[in-house]
Amino acid sequence: MTEALNLADAVVATWKTSNRVTLFLFETLPSEMWPTKVPGTSRRTVRTIAGHIHNARCMWIKMLGQRHGIRVPKRVSLQTVTREELLPALERSSRGIVELLELGIRHGGKIPASGVAWLNLPVDVVHVLAYFVAHEGHHRGQIVLLARETGHRLPIEITGGLWQWSKRAKEAQAHRR
Repeated sequence: MTEALNLADAVVATWKTSNRVTLFLFETLPSEMWPTKVPGTSRRTVRTIAGHIHNARCMWIKMLGQRHGIRVPKRVSLQTVTREELLPALERSSRGIVELLELGIRHGGKIPASGVAWLNLPVDVVHVLAYFVAHEGHHRGQIVLLARETGHRLPIEITGGLWQWSKRAKEAQAHRR
């Protein structure tokens, strides 16, 4: 007989895997891609998208978790963030997201959010997880498409690696928070 799935553990593990996929992209993304501009925008670059991922996490941690004692990581500069700054920042914000999810799990599956002025999503942990994963998947896809459109097609080791969730899950599990 197989062991029953612990849904709470699966929610946290899924986030950690998604975070590992995001880290993988920024670890392996060629340096020359960072200043690449998004066509049709004046200031958006791969660098600003990278920083936005971390800063968006910080915003949600602040909005939903700060009043519950979850430490809000320092934001990064969208214009100057480097890979060396971003990777540890993403690790810190990922820990904050894990704490948010665990907060919701401890409260019966829902993040306590009464009094939060603005919310565009249900705050049960499954919706919150799906929202965060979708947000980052959107931006990872943006970067892959941008690379292709600007003549910097990424190698299959990178684009294919974004879909190796079993491998990324093992990496995330080996890293352990």
